[in-house]
Amino acid sequence: MAAICRSSRFLTSFEDKLPYCARCLSTTSRTDAAAGKRSLEKKGVKNIVLVEGVRTPFLMSGTQYKNLMPHDLQRTALQGLLKRTEIDPDEVGYITIGTVIQEVKTSNIAREAALGAGFSQFTPSHTVTMACISSNAAITTGMGMIATGHTDTVVAGGVEFMSDVPIRHSRKMRKLMLSMNKAKTPGARLGLIGQMMSPSVWNPELPAVAEFSTGETMGHSADRLCAAFAVSRDEQDAFALRSHQNAAKATKEGLLTDVLTYKVPGVAEPVTQDNGIRPSSMAAMGKLKAAFIKPHGTVTAANASFLTDGASACLIMSEEKALAMGYKPKAYLRDYLYVSQDPKDQLLLGPAHATPRILEKNGLTMGDIDVFEYHEAFAGQILANFKALDSDWYSKTMMKRSGKFGAPPMEKVNTWGGSLSLGHPFGATGVRLATTAANRLKKEGGQIALLAACAAGGQGHAMLVEAYPNK
Repeated sequence: MAAICRSSRFLTSFEDKLPYCARCLSTTSRTDAAAGKRSLEKKGVKNIVLVEGVRTPFLMSGTQYKNLMPHDLQRTALQGLLKRTEIDPDEVGYITIGTVIQEVKTSNIAREAALGAGFSQFTPSHTVTMACISSNAAITTGMGMIATGHTDTVVAGGVEFMSDVPIRHSRKMRKLMLSMNKAKTPGARLGLIGQMMSPSVWNPELPAVAEFSTGETMGHSADRLCAAFAVSRDEQDAFALRSHQNAAKATKEGLLTDVLTYKVPGVAEPVTQDNGIRPSSMAAMGKLKAAFIKPHGTVTAANASFLTDGASACLIMSEEKALAMGYKPKAYLRDYLYVSQDPKDQLLLGPAHATPRILEKNGLTMGDIDVFEYHEAFAGQILANFKALDSDWYSKTMMKRSGKFGAPPMEKVNTWGGSLSLGHPFGATGVRLATTAANRLKKEGGQIALLAACAAGGQGHAMLVEAYPNK
């Protein structure tokens, strides 16, 4: 493990400075919030509400969705939202969709999926990409449009389709093929064909979940992060097992009401639920070998999120418009922010940086939050973020704070499962987080939820969601 830590600049010193990490999650967050809850409504700021959110079942890549295209999934999510809300498509002023690995045939997948779903041809649509927080960006783009009066009704969503990612010819081959179009004589064409026969030009370019700036895969970075924060293999496996158990329980109890039923063409039975939820045991999980840093790494297939196909969509409005149309919103979307850190050594620590900032911006502490929904890229990633929040050294040195902020209480975190168990279609997860946060507030009688996620490039996002009152 020491060798892993020393491969990065600032993480090296964590081995010495954070020896308590293995027990830090037993420490509760700060509870010095004022008694009684208060609304986060701001004077002079338009109230924006989440009316409804839906998603296709999230499936492991290569399963029931494998013969589809990504716009099929997004179209289905949009159609499901239209059916669930019964909104007239002409009432929607704008559509914004997040995705990461784009299908070149539908580069603006927001537009193609919207047209296919039956939205008006006069409704503008655009696609946004921000790695794993792409649909978070879609939501906040819509919030900005509503806040500035551009429109009062926005559909935001996201999609990812890992069953058929684009695989390109090598750059050498692409140059030769493009040159072929310009070749004017048979001899020139034959010369290019001869060059194409060289084995060196036939190596395909495969997409990789790796940082362009560092060349490091996210799993490799997660492994280094676990070593730096002393997140043990047992801790990671236990958290992953908890995620699967919570997701299985939530599914059995019918809590995941955002999941649509999808009759996939060519598949006999309708798809009704996520298929990656697989509660196991610590003993079985402990038998798996390291997936990235071999043989001593601690990130495995069991404690990392899996490649997932899926799409999501949500309807957000100004409160005034929602009430005028007779809707009972799920929740208020109150505030958000984005953060950005070093993409090498702080790649996955966005939630740790974003959480204190958004809470302090709104005069809140951890004790004010009833529901936490954190994206689970890896079990070790989320545990490292919590340990960073509970570390005096990291808080003072890397976040320039006076001391540690404190980790969230685990009994409030991802109680209906998370990305490790439900799945993580990169472009779609943000809408799932927001919808689940709203649904948990309603079910559990809470008032304020915080959702947060990390993303490639060392970026992160946090959002505050407030329960809609029973009025």
